[in-house]
Amino acid sequence: MNGYKKVFKSLETRQRILSALSFVPDGAMVRLQYRIKCGRWPNLRDPKRYTEKIQWYKLHYRNPLMTVCSDKWAVRQYVSDHGFGDMLNEVYAVWNSPEDIDFSVLPDSFALKLNSGSGTNLFVSDKSAADEDETKRQFATWIVNLRRSNPGREWGYNGIEPCIIAENLYPRNENNDIPDYKFFCFGGKVRCLYVMQNYVDDHGKGELGFFDRDFNLLPIRRKDFNALYAIPVMPLEYDRMVACAESLSKGFPHVRVDFFDIEGKAMFAEMTFYNASGYTLFEPDEFDFELGGGLLSAGTRPIDNPSSRHRRVA
Repeated sequence: MNGYKKVFKSLETRQRILSALSFVPDGAMVRLQYRIKCGRWPNLRDPKRYTEKIQWYKLHYRNPLMTVCSDKWAVRQYVSDHGFGDMLNEVYAVWNSPEDIDFSVLPDSFALKLNSGSGTNLFVSDKSAADEDETKRQFATWIVNLRRSNPGREWGYNGIEPCIIAENLYPRNENNDIPDYKFFCFGGKVRCLYVMQNYVDDHGKGELGFFDRDFNLLPIRRKDFNALYAIPVMPLEYDRMVACAESLSKGFPHVRVDFFDIEGKAMFAEMTFYNASGYTLFEPDEFDFELGGGLLSAGTRPIDNPSSRHRRVA
């Protein structure tokens, strides 16, 4: 039931379809999408599952600060105000319109991203081989489609004025990868996280593993990703990731706070209030209920992986 992306592989196509359905009320739309993607109707009157609570969150939780934190440009000030400005990537330029993009002010390699949306990024390793006009057209298309549709009916993204951010292109590690650490925070406390590997060039081939707060691998997986093949060791600045995640998430019932590990340095990535838009299929299914309770039950035991508890040697 979760293979709609295989049928409609183009992001633009999916956005046009959702735009055509914009007249459908939010409540009906999230129920329908949940049924299509999860294979069951959600219980939104008395939600128990994490995925159901994310749908309730979309429809009923209204905190203006969510818009700030969902905006990849505005959130930088929020991170700095919490004392973690050194964890922000270097920014070269910011443009309010795709027509204003100017490659001449950028270094030979850089990353371009839209401040809202998902999958709206371009990575340029060689500026001389890039097509500036095509880049402008791509961002213009993304902006138009996002304005016409709110793909997951996610309230936190409403009202974000689009802009294009040009920033430092992160180097890849020895495995040609940029591991991604995503912390699930409830009431300002990290409960668990998942790590993504081997996803940069092809997101569909990514490997994903869940860990508890102490970085012990859990017997949990997302059905839409491969299980981790090579188990990572704890990042050198893992404790700082946790401290930052808990500081930024205070005051919110739930938010996912993401980081990269760049040559041993923890770098802030983004904050996400609607993980996978609330359409994740977990294995085992019971984890959906455990995470919905805002904590990991004592019955969910870590996989025995002693090496994952040791910090990486710099």
